[in-house]
Amino acid sequence: MGIIKATADAVGGSLSSQWLDYIVSDKMDNHVLMTRGVRVLKSKTGTSYSPVQTISNGSKIRVAPNQFMILCDGGQIVDCCETEGYYEVWLSSSPSVFNGELRATFKETFQRIKYGGQSPASQEVYFINLQEIKGLKFGTRNPLQYFDSFYQTELFIRCHGTYSIRITEPMKFFEEVVPRNADFVSTQVLSDQCLEEFLMALQGAFSSLSMEGVRTSDLGAKNADIAHDLKQQLDPIWKEQRGFELISVGIGNISYDDQSREWINMHNRKSLFPSGDSSPSPSKINLRKGWICSCGTENYGKFCSNCGMKNPRAVSRWICSCGQSNTGKFCISCGRKKLNG
Repeated sequence: MGIIKATADAVGGSLSSQWLDYIVSDKMDNHVLMTRGVRVLKSKTGTSYSPVQTISNGSKIRVAPNQFMILCDGGQIVDCCETEGYYEVWLSSSPSVFNGELRATFKETFQRIKYGGQSPASQEVYFINLQEIKGLKFGTRNPLQYFDSFYQTELFIRCHGTYSIRITEPMKFFEEVVPRNADFVSTQVLSDQCLEEFLMALQGAFSSLSMEGVRTSDLGAKNADIAHDLKQQLDPIWKEQRGFELISVGIGNISYDDQSREWINMHNRKSLFPSGDSSPSPSKINLRKGWICSCGTENYGKFCSNCGMKNPRAVSRWICSCGQSNTGKFCISCGRKKLNG
């Protein structure tokens, strides 16, 4: 019964593989770096897509703009194409009777019987996204060190923003980055390793600007210089080893950590008040204190501007040797004259 079932499966599978396929890439958006090809199936209910396991000779593959197509047979890359248009398969190990390969078709059916009705060969199509992949976010988990020449001290800053990449060597990317037997690869594959490398390069770019004397507050206007420095640091790793490169960098915000902000505020207060006091002393405030006369008039001099009465607070008192408190030149108790005046 096993041989009969295997023969039935082999004949059925071989006949179903004779149809020529029309293959396109699966869904590919700005977050997908690689995806497999799918077979287009037309029916009365509409268009559907199914995974590709075998590709018969004579089948067609549509390569869309900014896509790189890789054809594999038995895990080995047999062909690739970057030009958009239609690609006709003639390198597959799966024959088709519609191409005059009748003898090869019977031979493949016999091979399927030996392998329990399954085809011993497999073909895959992969599509790699060649568009610029934008919107990759970064943020500093820990503050970055920056020597500010204006403050003459080490400050610690935080920043976040986005960067973009592009796959420029798809074959190297496919061999070095894409996991084997993966149906698709998203930007999540690059998020951990590449983010750490990006932040290390960002620290190097900040160090270069610090050596040039750029103030921390001016870093936001140095996006072009930062992107150029980052490319010089990351291209030897990303482009030469993994097949993609950095395209642009956008820094959204740069801020100080709490300790650096506190130090800057203290420095600014000392600059405003060199005496060390953060607020001016009363002697430095030029304010004239007024007094109210018994007639109700507010005055600022020694005498009332309305009735001429003397400011009572301006009268100075002195104590005589006999113990009497006086305001005039002579003691009202013993008649002794006020000393020093």
